[in-house]
Amino acid sequence: MKPTQQLHDLGQSLWLDNITRALLTSGTLRHYVDDLSVTGLTSNPSIFDSAIKNSSSYDDAILQKKKEGKSGEALFFELAIEDLRQAADLFLPVHKATAGMDGWVSLEVSPTLAYDATNTVKQAVHLHAQAQRPNLFIKIPGTNDGHAAIEEAIFQGVPVNVTLLFSTGHYLGAAEAYLRGIERRIAAGLDPVVRSVASMFISRWDKAVMEKVPKELRDRLGIAIAKRTYKAYRELLASARWRKLGRAGAQPQRLLWASTGTKDPHASDVLYIKALAAPDTINTIPDKTLLAFADHGALGDVLPEDGGDAEKVIAEFAKAGVDDDKLAAELQREGAASFVTSWKDLLKCIETKVTTLKAAG
Repeated sequence: MKPTQQLHDLGQSLWLDNITRALLTSGTLRHYVDDLSVTGLTSNPSIFDSAIKNSSSYDDAILQKKKEGKSGEALFFELAIEDLRQAADLFLPVHKATAGMDGWVSLEVSPTLAYDATNTVKQAVHLHAQAQRPNLFIKIPGTNDGHAAIEEAIFQGVPVNVTLLFSTGHYLGAAEAYLRGIERRIAAGLDPVVRSVASMFISRWDKAVMEKVPKELRDRLGIAIAKRTYKAYRELLASARWRKLGRAGAQPQRLLWASTGTKDPHASDVLYIKALAAPDTINTIPDKTLLAFADHGALGDVLPEDGGDAEKVIAEFAKAGVDDDKLAAELQREGAASFVTSWKDLLKCIETKVTTLKAAG
């Protein structure tokens, strides 16, 4: 049995952290689904920027949409939604078979709205309606300003993938926003089933401290933060507050491990896949990591529900001068800023394509 199937049987969903038009048309994504137990995917501005910049797959569509008078964000979102509709349809059987728990794809709101709750909600509602797919998550950053947007989007019935979470505190803030949205729906007599996932970024922790801590601590902080957060996740699902919502028909906001490609060239290329195996979670991974795990990965110990050695390890980093609360805030700010940069690059890439294609006749 393939390691990817073993993870699936454990109860962890494997989602691809990538989408390109070629991935869809070549049958590669279908291969991942059929042979490597992939049951969903995520996207972000960087992924689309690379996909459009490094291929001609989008050229005809870009020119046609430009002729129709579309430009900027509107043009990009049409391109992205075309891809994500195809992917969503591919995953729809999984979505139906799991009663909506799995089989999702994700589209991010404009990163420039990370600190603008009102317009984030407006765009989230619009994009979800535009896509017309039941298994499309709208990605909303889990910043402090994003919490209000998450709550309101959930209340309005928009499935949300909360992104840019780096700490247990960030996760709990996102979870609280989700709970409030569901509680408001129940109080209003609305269907309490609006799905959500909370995406914790892992490898960026280790990249940030790689050159600042002793070698014996390298590549251990992200996993420790994940263990701490998994404990909080399990405690929330066992809480009286959640049990009450569950009895009313609500479904849990699943915990998702993001940024799980190994960034340390001296570490295992499947480090975070092996270390973060846990039921009732999702791991979203790049193609390279997925193929590596399918080839030579192996299941390790399942994440302990009590957090295991998380606090001990984090204390060792504190002794080495790492303030995890401060670093989490820095990583979130940097992540939000980098997504804005990627967004601007993406829109510039599309306009450059238009100019180049027109010049070529």
